[in-house]
Amino acid sequence: MFMSTGSYSQSHIVKGVVTATSHTMLTSEKPDDFDRFDDLFEETKQKLFQKAAAMDGDGVIDVSFNTEVVRMNVAPKFLVVHGFGTVITMINE
Repeated sequence: MFMSTGSYSQSHIVKGVVTATSHTMLTSEKPDDFDRFDDLFEETKQKLFQKAAAMDGDGVIDVSFNTEVVRMNVAPKFLVVHGFGTVITMINE
């Protein structure tokens, strides 16, 4: 299984689009702990791989990630990473 932020130039079949979201809550002790985004990216990537494997895909291309810091009215802040990409399978020629 592979992942790429670009397209794939060899022959392949598009299986569909996958999406995944990961989040974590920031604590009041460390309200600016944005290094936690790193773990969220990895968690989101693994979720994309799992969904691609469930579709019998060989890889995920054109992967894109969005990040967001969400503030709730009475709750702490949340870090959110949303990822999406196109699942493909290779054509054996």
